[in-house]
Amino acid sequence: MISKEESRVYEALEGLGIPYKKYEHKAVFTVEEANNLDIRIPGGHCKNIFVCDKKKETYILVVLPDEKSVNFKELSNKTGYKGLKFASEEMLEKYLGLKAGSVSPFGLVNDDKKKVEVIIDKDIFRTGLVGFHPNVNTSTLTVTSEDFRKFLEGSGNKVRYMEL
Repeated sequence: MISKEESRVYEALEGLGIPYKKYEHKAVFTVEEANNLDIRIPGGHCKNIFVCDKKKETYILVVLPDEKSVNFKELSNKTGYKGLKFASEEMLEKYLGLKAGSVSPFGLVNDDKKKVEVIIDKDIFRTGLVGFHPNVNTSTLTVTSEDFRKFLEGSGNKVRYMEL
């Protein structure tokens, strides 16, 4: 059975005319677990990190290739936000309607107030296909890089592309 959280993703993609391919799998909570699945999901595999500034006024979803890591000091310098750190699970649920282990840019469908800014590492577009959880960690959807850009533009959230 498809959850309400998941169905909102499908409705958003279909509303934007974005085709996708769905891969069902056991629940995964980390990039490492996802990379060890017994199925092959084509395209770029991404890491999604939810962070906030020191004052907990600005919330950012960082999307980057799974082999990269985030240097918070460097990210603070590039974005101009002071003291970036991991945001709490409570804020993740409040702003993106997500639980830890299912963080995904598709959670933007739940950000009605457009509070979350999105930082996209340009390298995620190198493969032509990208995959993300549809707000649950028991499946992955792949879309083309261009359709992912279309989704981001359609979200209404502030989006910045940079090299991390």
